[in-house]
Amino acid sequence: MSDTLARLEATIAARRGADPASSYVASMCATGRPRLARQVGEEAVEAIVAARAEDEAALTGEAADLIFHLMVLLNEAGVPLADVLAELDRREGVSGHDEKAARTD
Repeated sequence: MSDTLARLEATIAARRGADPASSYVASMCATGRPRLARQVGEEAVEAIVAARAEDEAALTGEAADLIFHLMVLLNEAGVPLADVLAELDRREGVSGHDEKAARTD
């Protein structure tokens, strides 16, 4: 895992239990999982808008926002980033079409 993501994951974990008035992470967690999930969706839409506008600087910022909010959601759900990275490792070398076809949802 990159040092940046490891530090971010640790910071999110440390701030999650803080006073919501003094911590953005704590205030987001206090809203509950449905609101966190909606925020991730909003950030994804903003990244899409930036990508479609071909605005690389905006896309960079929106991608950072998306990753941050996704990591807050993962933390709230008790899913370590290492588990997500392990799933990506598991999928490495597998055709995207084959991986998607093998899903049981």
